[in-house]
Amino acid sequence: MEQFRLVLAVILSTAILFGWQYFFAPPILSPKSTEISATADNQINISPELHIAAINQDKAEILKQDFEQSKRIRIFNEYVSGSINLQGARLDDLILLKYGKDLSTKDKVVLLSPKNTQKSYFAEFGWLSTNNKFDLPNNKTIWKVADISSPNSANLYWINNQGIKFTIKVTLDENYLFDINQGIENTSSEDIIVYPYTSVNRSYGQNESNAIVHEGAIAVFDNQLTEYSFSDLKEESIEKKQQKGWIGFSDKYWLVSILPNPNALFNAKLTGFGHKYQADILKNKITVSPGQSFNNTVRLFAGAKNIDLLHQYQDQYHIPLFDRAVDFGILYFITKPIFLLLNYFYNVVGNFGVAILILTIFIKILLFPLAYKGFVNMNRLKVLQPQLATIKERYGDDVVAFQKSVMELYKKEKVNPMSGCLPLLLQMPVFFALYKVLSVTIEMRHAPFFGWIKDLSAPDPTTIFNLFGLLPWSVPSFLMMGVLPMLMAITMHMQQSLNPAPADPTQAQVMKYLPLIFLFVFASFPSGLVLYWTWSNILSIIQQIVIKRIVK
Repeated sequence: MEQFRLVLAVILSTAILFGWQYFFAPPILSPKSTEISATADNQINISPELHIAAINQDKAEILKQDFEQSKRIRIFNEYVSGSINLQGARLDDLILLKYGKDLSTKDKVVLLSPKNTQKSYFAEFGWLSTNNKFDLPNNKTIWKVADISSPNSANLYWINNQGIKFTIKVTLDENYLFDINQGIENTSSEDIIVYPYTSVNRSYGQNESNAIVHEGAIAVFDNQLTEYSFSDLKEESIEKKQQKGWIGFSDKYWLVSILPNPNALFNAKLTGFGHKYQADILKNKITVSPGQSFNNTVRLFAGAKNIDLLHQYQDQYHIPLFDRAVDFGILYFITKPIFLLLNYFYNVVGNFGVAILILTIFIKILLFPLAYKGFVNMNRLKVLQPQLATIKERYGDDVVAFQKSVMELYKKEKVNPMSGCLPLLLQMPVFFALYKVLSVTIEMRHAPFFGWIKDLSAPDPTTIFNLFGLLPWSVPSFLMMGVLPMLMAITMHMQQSLNPAPADPTQAQVMKYLPLIFLFVFASFPSGLVLYWTWSNILSIIQQIVIKRIVK
């Protein structure tokens, strides 16, 4: 009875967790068309086709044409293609060239879009001041371009009515990191007091809670990671004074974050108003004397949350906890090692599906001593079946007396009925960790296996209800019973047949239907997770046959 309750508790916990995710988690938002018309602010977004074409043509000529035709300057590298709006000096146009929206189209992921578009998302840089004597640039300011010869940098300047020169230099590295240098040259006869700021603004967000991955504001203040949902920001603004760290917005696979100098103190604010959300960093007061100049540097990350790249930036620029932008969850100490091991195997074999198979073998080898001990105990239980049946006959419906006699028998024969569950229990953290890895890591997004499995992070696309694609019928999602989940259920049934049946007929009946229950539950899980469970069942069957021969 205790063994059954334990197994049932584990199964129900799993079913509740993933059932909740299936029925109540928010839907995945699909980016709209990236061909955006001119807005009221004369902000013109450029189609992905033009971005990609720019990489294959003469770069200087393309940059010159863009500058002449719009209030924009192009900036791009191998991984991203975008432009800076010269009105307001906003970085509000960025496409990720290495990532498609989905497997069915060639459209690329649009990360940043201009103001007044359906899903605006942009960063801007400027200065604030308590002194109204001097003109400061704002979101209406038209910046001038000092240099348009390089595709990965932009030098902007603006001179106010007092002759004071403001400069913004944007430099893009070979990946997703922008260096922003804000400068002031004071040619007036008075001191200038300013506060440099950097802001990230977006007009959309998931307001529903999601138990699997955090989507919303993310911040590290004084070496402590904090996450806020979009709903949190609507209820209350978050303000922090004199902090060190970084802030930004995190989506499932993408991140836009402001990264000040690691030793610099700043004031941070996270707000939500209407359908807009904003992250601001305000640096401490700067005084620029007459004839002097001052430069302030801040970095902006805008791209995919590739764990190796986050580690690289974390070490190179001393960014605290930057790898935690990937939401590995409360089981971070298990989930991240599982991912690193999986990624290591992938780098060896070049296929994440094969890497999952190798990972499963590795785990089985680690747990073999426990599996051996558990099998020996289960074999002893099988020998005790006639005695258990006699005890059941003797006490009938007296459950207390029956359980007492069974425990005395176990004690006498030195049998631990719980040992058979131990390998399963130890596998559960690995199971949850792998599910998390498949759900949140960009490396697993659209990762193919073989055959019909084109995306290990998505459910098996086949179903028995249209004869696995032979019939031209679009099957409802709740009837999707793919090949892989069916193999998982079959192998689970085969594994059960090698174990002794529970003494209680009711328990035996419930266990009999578990493979069918798991078939329905696992049908909506990522293919990589079902692959892991199926392969684990096959290895367990082989393991039990081998152990049985060793025991004999």
